[in-house]
Amino acid sequence: MQKAAFMTGINNIELREINMPKPGDNEVLVKLEYVGICGSDVHYLEHGKIGDFVVNGDFILGHECAGTIAEVGANVKTLKKGDRVALEPGITCGQCYFCKSGLYNLCADVEFLATPPYHGCLQNYIAFPENMCFKLPENVTTKEGALVEPLSVGIHAARQGNVSLGDRVVILGAGCIGLVTMLACKAFGATDLIVVDVIPKRLELAKEIGATHVINAAECDVLKEIDAITDGMGCDIVIETAGTKITYSQTSYIVRRGGTIVLVGLAPQDIIEFNFAKLMNKEAQIKTVFRYRNIYPQAINAIAEGIIDVKPIVTHEFDFEDTAKAFDFVIHHKNDVVKAVIKI
Repeated sequence: MQKAAFMTGINNIELREINMPKPGDNEVLVKLEYVGICGSDVHYLEHGKIGDFVVNGDFILGHECAGTIAEVGANVKTLKKGDRVALEPGITCGQCYFCKSGLYNLCADVEFLATPPYHGCLQNYIAFPENMCFKLPENVTTKEGALVEPLSVGIHAARQGNVSLGDRVVILGAGCIGLVTMLACKAFGATDLIVVDVIPKRLELAKEIGATHVINAAECDVLKEIDAITDGMGCDIVIETAGTKITYSQTSYIVRRGGTIVLVGLAPQDIIEFNFAKLMNKEAQIKTVFRYRNIYPQAINAIAEGIIDVKPIVTHEFDFEDTAKAFDFVIHHKNDVVKAVIKI
């Protein structure tokens, strides 16, 4: 038997004993060591759904994870017992147009951890496909391995924006995704990194890890500040990670002529007012981000080589037995928490 943390209702989590999973022929059994608490996990716990994805019955949260292989299936060739791995949480069909064209993050039949009806990884052990488990180098911890998932979102956002050497980038939102996106942009060569948020602690951390300018949107006019920083030119790339009506609407004003807007944050509203007329004489592009694709090896190598340091992103750590307290703390201390992880 093993333990798992079940969401049993709105704002309620219980630890329960469940059967140990058994790996299939092409799977490995992973003893999980760290699981990150994502904004989507918190949203499911607080509201019971995200868009069309509705939690029905008791549900295991968590999709950012890493651990050590305890057992391998009969056909497993590339991994062995004792290997430490980061798990890419989406199991795709491999057969549809999107999978076969390399856009597998758009697969309609993906089985993604902690996205109803598929249980997540807040448990001691999980059986998972060999080809979605990525070996961690000796100098990369499993705590860092659990952050490969959000870092992959940030790298994908930087790729979508075609961030390159010398670019000026503004990132709206300094939560975990905003900060890993900033780190990715820095690694891609961006030299001017402007980070905007309303929470001082997040802005302080952004400055510590490489932001060249931070703007507290609660204290000043963001558009005027960016106008002053850029001498009225605007930014090459604007990446929205906060998922709010205000930040969405600001993007068309901040982007320079010929620049690119990348939308990452998921706003709660289905329809958001946006000034497209502002873009018409700019020939600016709008791109969107949905998870990531073909990025885990790159993200792991960037951490291993010291190009990207994700360790400062973690501001709080909790024991598995305190999972309910961990979520409660994250919900009620949003101004203090950037990233919380649970040690299994």
